Amino acid sequence: MNAKLRRKAQARKRKMLRRIDKNNWSGTSPMIRPQSVKYELADKQHAIAAGGIGTLLQLSKQLGLRSEINRAIPLFKLHLPYDEADHVLNIALNLLAGGNCLEHIEDRRCDEAYLNAVGAQRIPDPTTAGDFCRRFSDTHVLQLMNAFNRVREKVWKQQPDEFFDCAIIEADGTQVETSAEKKQGIGINYKGQWGYHPLVVTLANTREPLFIVNRSGNRPSHEHAAFYFDLAAKRCRDGGFRKVVLRGDTDFALTENFDRWTEDGIEFVFGIDAMPKLVEIAENLDESAWKPMQRRRTLRAPAAKPRTKRRREKEAIVVRNRYLNKQLAGERIAEFDYQPNKCGRTYRVVVLHKEVHLKRGQLRLFDKEEPVYFFYITNAPRSSKSPRQVVVDANARCNQENHISQMKQCALSAPLNDLTSNWAYMVIASLAWNLKIWSGLLIKPSGTTKQKEEQAAIKSKLIGMDFTTFRDRVLMVPAQIIRRSRSQVYRLLSYRPSVDWLLLIDRDVRYVADSLTNEVSVRMH
Repeated sequence: MNAKLRRKAQARKRKMLRRIDKNNWSGTSPMIRPQSVKYELADKQHAIAAGGIGTLLQLSKQLGLRSEINRAIPLFKLHLPYDEADHVLNIALNLLAGGNCLEHIEDRRCDEAYLNAVGAQRIPDPTTAGDFCRRFSDTHVLQLMNAFNRVREKVWKQQPDEFFDCAIIEADGTQVETSAEKKQGIGINYKGQWGYHPLVVTLANTREPLFIVNRSGNRPSHEHAAFYFDLAAKRCRDGGFRKVVLRGDTDFALTENFDRWTEDGIEFVFGIDAMPKLVEIAENLDESAWKPMQRRRTLRAPAAKPRTKRRREKEAIVVRNRYLNKQLAGERIAEFDYQPNKCGRTYRVVVLHKEVHLKRGQLRLFDKEEPVYFFYITNAPRSSKSPRQVVVDANARCNQENHISQMKQCALSAPLNDLTSNWAYMVIASLAWNLKIWSGLLIKPSGTTKQKEEQAAIKSKLIGMDFTTFRDRVLMVPAQIIRRSRSQVYRLLSYRPSVDWLLLIDRDVRYVADSLTNEVSVRMH
């Protein structure tokens, strides 16, 4: 942001802090005392609620998103008046501007200020948007995902060198439930839930969805996973990553691919089912092979005035009602070599043994009769990864479930009538999530040491923020839309601390534009 804009933001921040300072209380109570209200309609001024959307429009423009989309999915013979990118951006921007479903596009379409903000005479209505998704074939959906991934590589190139040390690719399936009875391709899973069961392949480093694959609700989690693991690994290597690691739960321990991945230099850490053969090996290990498992936790600085810990209400209810209570008493780990039936070589298997005590009320009954074992298989060399680190890495994969649940706030839904069109909608809607991630990734900390630290913290916070919070905190800032001959101004009408984040994103989006322009000119010469 320029110096004038920075001074204005700082002045507004000081004014806001003075107002909410409890020492400036006027002495009146209650606080919320609304005066008489009346409505007026402005004659010429136009404003939108999602004033932050202009930065994401600028971001998509600088990254060449429109040309990549149109080149990837030539679904129309003529553009009358919309091209393919108009439809894709229309769905994604609806979610970023406060919509939650296709029907909310109608609110955007009838909002003159919104149309001015996105620079459109008109935009497709919800029915037209649904018809656009129905034009997709499976090939078109794959091509669109590849287009997003090509744009993604441009964002990656703006990252520091250490960003490319290692790409961690994770996969998992999730149930997208629907109560509709006329959706082609739905199925019922083992929990009795009807819907679709998409496979989501993500880059754990940045939480970006590299591939989303829609499937019937009764399909297994690992179906087609190896194919998309390979595509994701190739994409990350082409993007500049020096090392690729695959992670997944027991469903993704696809042993027929282990030798191929190892020969290709791809590292993996998967959970593996506690099969009788593995349990037998674990039980016959020498006692000296076992070591205590230490879960190291990040130590926080002690608070100036530590809070009194509250009572564990759930635990108290379990004890009072004498429910059967399973308590973890200890953990230990060991490792051994094991060759799966479909492999031509041995791999490391790390076994985690959990000692579980059974209690009822205040009385301990007995130790759990059957030992609890968890197994993890990896091709990571012992010199680079200890058994404890293998377990820690495998457990870290559980964070992908949080990513997927947050993607359900925008991308993972099924508003249409068949499997392929819903697949297309999921991929298109994931652009909203991608733009959120890219806006954080493109922040380049600069200035003094303190400013760099603050900006790095904001970057990390934006990348880790869930979609709804990002939309409400960063994008939903009311702004007046002023149209000029060669530009458009978003005049922010309100201030809160998150406005500083928006201005920081806007500053670095412009920096990336200059950087990409210079890169293109160098290639041409």
